[in-house]
Amino acid sequence: MTPDNLQALASDGARHGQRIIRLRGPLSLHTVFDFQGAVRSETSPHLIIDFSDVPFVDSSGLGALVGVQVSAQKSGRTLGFVGMNTQIITLMEMTKIRALFQIYSTLQEAEAAAA
Repeated sequence: MTPDNLQALASDGARHGQRIIRLRGPLSLHTVFDFQGAVRSETSPHLIIDFSDVPFVDSSGLGALVGVQVSAQKSGRTLGFVGMNTQIITLMEMTKIRALFQIYSTLQEAEAAAA
């Protein structure tokens, strides 16, 4: 995997109606369309996106996160994020958008909240 690749692996969550997308690689200008495609292909009512293997997010990636959050809200779906590192959280706080997102420390917390 080169630095400009993003992999997205989808699987079922612990509960009915939950799907988990596990990302691997940066969420950046070069990978934002792969991210958007992976999220748009999921139609479950509860989607959890795992950022445990995402080393960084740039401003394009941040914009994509806002876009998927707004889309989920409009369609009545829940969206949770797990495994975000300090760089991603700090970027959200600096841009004052942290409150838009449901961020959990563990996958188990995210699955329990999306019941």
